[in-house]
Amino acid sequence: MDASSSSVPGSSVPGGSLPGGSVPSGSVPPAGSDESTGTVLVAAAANLGIAVAKAVGGAVSGSSAMLSEAAHSTADTVTELLLLTALKRSEKPADEDHPLGHGGERYVWALLASVATFVGGAVFAIHDGIHTLTHGEDPGDPLLSYVILAFAFLLEGTSLLKGVRQARGEAARFGVSLHRYMAHTPDTAVKAVVMEDSAALAGLLLAAGGLLGGQLTGFGVWDGTASICIGLLLVYVAWVLGRSNARLLIGRPLPAPMRAAVRAELCAVPHVVDVLELVTLVQGPREVLVAAKVDFRDVATAEEIEWACEDAEQRLRGRFPAIRRVFLDPTPGAYQKRPGAGEGAEPEPEPGVGPGAGGAEG
Repeated sequence: MDASSSSVPGSSVPGGSLPGGSVPSGSVPPAGSDESTGTVLVAAAANLGIAVAKAVGGAVSGSSAMLSEAAHSTADTVTELLLLTALKRSEKPADEDHPLGHGGERYVWALLASVATFVGGAVFAIHDGIHTLTHGEDPGDPLLSYVILAFAFLLEGTSLLKGVRQARGEAARFGVSLHRYMAHTPDTAVKAVVMEDSAALAGLLLAAGGLLGGQLTGFGVWDGTASICIGLLLVYVAWVLGRSNARLLIGRPLPAPMRAAVRAELCAVPHVVDVLELVTLVQGPREVLVAAKVDFRDVATAEEIEWACEDAEQRLRGRFPAIRRVFLDPTPGAYQKRPGAGEGAEPEPEPGVGPGAGGAEG
């Protein structure tokens, strides 16, 4: 006997962003994926304009760091396009061939976006920096590059502010710090925008430092070193984003405090004796699946158990609006005997104990 659910109106609320340790209760202000889409669009438009400007500046000045920054912005533009694809495709509703929806597709495209950051930005920047250090470079007039860097800093800063504003608003709804929210949120689109824009601002400062060092000393080593540093920065960003998306693709449970709260809600339902096994799965920023083996009172009727499952579903959705699907399996307790079994019958094994059992809570 199951209590199951599909997507419901109002479930696309911040309860699904799930920063570690947060246990929201009651209703929270609605927030769909429109804000994330807007944040990514702003970042994509900014990066596209910046990439063209940096490429022109790098070609005119001959600066390795400027060309690396152009590759950085180009990679960021490709990243934002992949993130937009992720947001769009993950919104497709569940169907017969995809009964759990398409939420996981978000993380496939987001993982590809992190690969684009590594290949398109980091590899080129490090290669160009090494080439400058080994073959030398004649620093040209850096004036145009300085102007372009200032323009890029303004656009990147605007994009970063929008991303941080959205992330800070989400964190405030949970009562957690921005850092904790960024570390645990499954909304990897916003996480990618904030991290990439932060890296872009740091890269702009490195490029400016390389230009200034070359201008003051007349040696291209400063420019090459700045280019390599930009590449290493992008390697770090790509690694963090790739690891986050890989964990969500493999399957990440709710944070431990939220799992404890889900268990408590289930145990508070009339006719429920105990929750023997609990499995939770984050399927998207606003999409969570809950499955549990539940021990009901032996004297409860089939009808009472059915309504208890309905009550449990409503309680969970009421406290955690991100929970889209609930599956409950009525299961005998650890030491219950099967009806009709003899005196010498062995008690039912505990969940997770015995051959082939997997009793880990997730």
